[in-house]
Amino acid sequence: MGAFGWPHLLIILAVILLLFGAAKLPALAKSLGQSARVFKGEMKAMKSDDADDASEPAATAAPAPKTSVTENTVIREADPGQPPRSA
Repeated sequence: MGAFGWPHLLIILAVILLLFGAAKLPALAKSLGQSARVFKGEMKAMKSDDADDASEPAATAAPAPKTSVTENTVIREADPGQPPRSA
């Protein structure tokens, strides 16, 4: 048994019609269609980027730069009004 049948979808459609009104439904459908189109375009772009990355040989890729991490110490001037702190 499916989660949604025709009666459920009709009830959902009626609720949407009551919430937004008949005048706003075309604009709502248009914006939903534009959003779906943008989403599909982005998914295609991501898939083509992944395909380009997979087809690129690993030997030609530039190696990651070597980095070294050093500790930076903060030296603060002692406030003349405060007693010195012990380390």
